Amino acid sequence: MDRFHAVIPAGGVGTRLWPLSRAGAPKFLHDLTGSGTTLIRSTYERLAPLSGTDVMVVTGEAHREAVVGQIPELGAEDLVLEPSPKDSAAAIGLAAAILHRRDPEIIMGSFAADHVIAPVDDFREAVSEAVAAAAGGKIVTIGITPTHPSTGFGYIRQGEKYHVPGAPNAHEVIEFVEKPDEDMAEKYVASGNYVWNAGMFVAPVALMLKHLAEAEPELHAGLTEIAAAWGTEVQEETLQRVWPQLPKTAIDYAVAEPAAAAGDVAVIPGNFTWDDVGDFAAIARLNPAAQQESMTVLGPEPRVYSEDASGVVVSETKRVVALIGVENIVVVDTEDALLVTTTDHAQSVKKAVEALKEKGDSDVL
Repeated sequence: MDRFHAVIPAGGVGTRLWPLSRAGAPKFLHDLTGSGTTLIRSTYERLAPLSGTDVMVVTGEAHREAVVGQIPELGAEDLVLEPSPKDSAAAIGLAAAILHRRDPEIIMGSFAADHVIAPVDDFREAVSEAVAAAAGGKIVTIGITPTHPSTGFGYIRQGEKYHVPGAPNAHEVIEFVEKPDEDMAEKYVASGNYVWNAGMFVAPVALMLKHLAEAEPELHAGLTEIAAAWGTEVQEETLQRVWPQLPKTAIDYAVAEPAAAAGDVAVIPGNFTWDDVGDFAAIARLNPAAQQESMTVLGPEPRVYSEDASGVVVSETKRVVALIGVENIVVVDTEDALLVTTTDHAQSVKKAVEALKEKGDSDVL
């Protein structure tokens, strides 16, 4: 654990949570669980007992002040600001390259800023096992034991046990598989050999960069150049010059899948609850304490009346919202945008965002 350095990629807009989550205030900066703590702060507090002050955040330039406000403990050298979104391979790869320059023996752990996890002790135990397995020379992912045959997540196929001190639950990874249809998801869960891919990766930075160089040499070269200039007087010039040219791809394609094919990936099954808060149906699921009968109500001063109604209301205004005789409804009321849908159609909110973007209504995005 002395080698462990936590990395928190804080990117993505969370378009399925519009108009609550927007480019200027993405979902990781919101309290979506009614706990009084934003998602990114909760992520930091889960990791700090394992990593101490060794925590790095990779986020967009626009979120500098908000992130520092949420994590004032963050050192200036551990706040990495992306000039523009480039997907997870560039974000995690840059963190790995910077950390490798500091110490090639570092084991990094990448954990998204917008996930909800409990109980925390079980999560930390899984991370500790992952660090032990990574020290044995593997890229390690923490997979989530499925609770149902979800079609919304990718899956990881487990192989034989991976025997390494300190990681009794580790298994070799045979392959990563894309989001399945319903029939295939049922087969995956019934087999007992698959876990959900939660995008959590723990790895020696040298091994992470080795696979990145093999699968994405152009991306690796650019990130290496940026990392070499990090902390020098040419850091900003190099970042602004190189970053726009970098390929845009996910860490799964750039590192995890080719590394698994090479036999270099292990998995620790996580027996904790995990939610990526992908839509407003998730908010209802995560906020039983906020329910008024069967209606989940969130907001600083919500004024909601409901009768024979169920669903979710998020109110950021002082308007009265009255709901009568409607089931599984979702109402999100902000100063400049109103969303009305149902929990069954919560995944479709992204389509509205795309349509608004095409129409040029970017002022509400």
